Amino acid sequence: MGASLQEIKRRISSTKKTEQITGAMQMVSTAKLSQIQRHTTSYQVYANKIRSVITHLAKSHLLDGGASITPRSKEARENDDQIDGLSMLVKRPVKCTGIVVITSDRGLVGSYNSNVIKQTLELISGGNHSTEDIVIIAVGGTGADFFKKRGYKVPFEFRGVKDIPKFRETHQLVKKIIDMYDDETYDELFVCYNHFVNSLTSEFRAEPMLPISAMNVGNDDLTEDNEQGFSAEYEMEPSEDAILEVVLPQYAESLIYGAILDAKTSEHGSSSMAMKSATDNAKDIISSLELQYNRARQSAITTEITEITGAQAALD
Repeated sequence: MGASLQEIKRRISSTKKTEQITGAMQMVSTAKLSQIQRHTTSYQVYANKIRSVITHLAKSHLLDGGASITPRSKEARENDDQIDGLSMLVKRPVKCTGIVVITSDRGLVGSYNSNVIKQTLELISGGNHSTEDIVIIAVGGTGADFFKKRGYKVPFEFRGVKDIPKFRETHQLVKKIIDMYDDETYDELFVCYNHFVNSLTSEFRAEPMLPISAMNVGNDDLTEDNEQGFSAEYEMEPSEDAILEVVLPQYAESLIYGAILDAKTSEHGSSSMAMKSATDNAKDIISSLELQYNRARQSAITTEITEITGAQAALD
């Protein structure tokens, strides 16, 4: 019985240490969630403005001339750090589909990663795709490792996303995505991630990114503009191509950065809830072990009293 009591005490002690760790991790995740929500609120103003500009360009049919655009050569793209904006309008028959999958680099985030991966696989199977006509661009180590093990082509992965991502960090990622599109590594591109609803809920999103056209920049916005009576005629200075070369890369960067920011917010929320659940479970286990310990201790004391009483009776 003594050994049993000692074992229960060790389990109580180790569980209390686990509770302290998960409780601290919950506090850290909650603090990160609060920080990134403030950052997201301010960024959303910029994202809405750039989306509004693209919506009006789509309404003026500036985004409909992609078939006649010739992308720059690979050598020309490698010699500078600029994103070829006009190439994002190029449309061609879809032989291969690219998917940007945004997951975390670590675990302890509840069902966050599994939900993104599961829904992405359903998206792939729903389009009757095979591993040969799918290209995965992985943002986050969990997604990269998962799809590599299952035979998918993962030509590029972006690991080490910070807890509060910076806008400039996405520039090279977007440039790589556009260059791969120019090289015909894929003919269309979707961005898959978890959208943050609240600390308890997130929902999967699969947003079309390439090619950019009036069909995937927000038909609801176009309808709203029509109702408000906006004109679709514009005078362009210096030229339509020059404007698109500036605006389209900004739109692509805002789309990717916004998705990463949204996904990271969802990750922190999921991590906070997972750690809260783990802390609550640890408390329940501790309560159960303490009850078990008290019962065992009471039983041991009763046994000792019985033995003493029996020995005394034998002496009398």
